[in-house]
Amino acid sequence: MNRAITLIRSASLSDVAEYAYAATVPADARLIFLAGACPLNDDGSTAAVGDYAGQASKAVENMQTALTASGASLQDVISTRVLVASARREDLVAAWEVVRDAFADHDVPSTLMGVTVLGYKDQLVEIEAVAAVLDS
Repeated sequence: MNRAITLIRSASLSDVAEYAYAATVPADARLIFLAGACPLNDDGSTAAVGDYAGQASKAVENMQTALTASGASLQDVISTRVLVASARREDLVAAWEVVRDAFADHDVPSTLMGVTVLGYKDQLVEIEAVAAVLDS
């Protein structure tokens, strides 16, 4: 499948970051703006209460469902923002590692942020994303 996304790296920037620094899509790409993927079960309860990695995994799963409904996949994501309700770097890293591993070598530009609180009871992780596809 022909992908719309070009990931951009720069030799002038550190290679420590586990993602591309920028991404582009052609003008004829269809952009898909996803609501923040939350770690909610089908019944609306929060999954993996108290578990940053478990909630990140459920949020990725829900994001994949929304992408599929939009005619896209993780490989069509152009950027992410991972929100983690914690001031502890270890908690942010636990969530990030799950997201990073889900995207594998499609290392889109990403932002990892610690926030004070998220919208659902017991929610610790939320993932925002934008995707782009070329319609045939």
